[in-house]
Amino acid sequence: MTPDPRPPAVPPAPSGGHRPPGLLHIRFAAADGTPLSADRFEQLLRLLARFTPVTEALPPDAALADVRGALRYFDRDAEGIAELIRLRALAWHGVRCTIGVAGNPLLARMAAQAAAPGEIRVVPDDAAAVGAFLDRRPASALHGIGPATARALSAYGLDSIGRIAAAPPATLQRILGAKTGRSVHERARGIDPTPVVPNAASRSMAAEHRFAHDELDPVRRRRALLSLADGLGVRMRAAGQVARALTLTVRYADRSTTTRTRRLDGPTAHGPALTEAAYALHAALGLQRARVRSVALRAEDLCRAERAARQLTFDPADEKAHRIEAAVDRARARFGAGAVHPAATLRPRSRPAQP
Repeated sequence: MTPDPRPPAVPPAPSGGHRPPGLLHIRFAAADGTPLSADRFEQLLRLLARFTPVTEALPPDAALADVRGALRYFDRDAEGIAELIRLRALAWHGVRCTIGVAGNPLLARMAAQAAAPGEIRVVPDDAAAVGAFLDRRPASALHGIGPATARALSAYGLDSIGRIAAAPPATLQRILGAKTGRSVHERARGIDPTPVVPNAASRSMAAEHRFAHDELDPVRRRRALLSLADGLGVRMRAAGQVARALTLTVRYADRSTTTRTRRLDGPTAHGPALTEAAYALHAALGLQRARVRSVALRAEDLCRAERAARQLTFDPADEKAHRIEAAVDRARARFGAGAVHPAATLRPRSRPAQP
């Protein structure tokens, strides 16, 4: 449909002025509270493609969209386009959208995290507004800073993003190292040159576990990761795919998230290999007493299994594990996905009290 030839709602920025924010970070949540399925997520990505081709899928339930090229076409600013997306996702797919609007992916992501469910939060693209938005937020709210890094900064009194931004770059580099200190200083000032990279959800496969309450027990978190890794392996083997990387996303009680990615030793859909990588990612976060709301695993950089090279091994235990896995897959195909589970995912039964 060709839009009416009306004057654009967003005129070009004046010389020396700031461009209007045009990056959206969208978090999807089913209105009925059920986890978002892969099929519904693909449908939502197609909805975003109606507005812009520059869309980066962030499975299992988020996406980045650069709508700067669509402002004039739709005769709306970025917040207006976000409102259209929010209404259509709810009306067509029964999905609520929480959307952050800003000038770069970092600020858009943080705006979405700070917004109430179903709300659109805008961070104007000028230094004063960005500084006011970031100033009093805790260090842990800065995307890319994990709990361990936040604790290291807080030990030096840098417990807010405003204080981190005001600290000399050399100080941050002494605390965190040259590369990390430089990156944290830029992010604390709202600088993020990362582009939105269009991708396809089919290049990844994701699964998420949401705890019934904020989870403090690392054993229960590992049990959830085992279940997710096993499920991803089953889905990839059924689709004839293998993954080259695995990403762990941890969402906390304050709605902040930490994401870490690990390249696998080789392309694989083998459950134990995926589980080992998931455990390593979880251990590297050093969460300790963190209140975790959900964990998600995403198998990335997928390719066809027949095109992937497999490292030969003379370990009989490894070959036996693959044969057992193939037998389990056949049992699940015949009797259903719930026929076989890893033993460690089963909760121990409580013993009756002894008289």
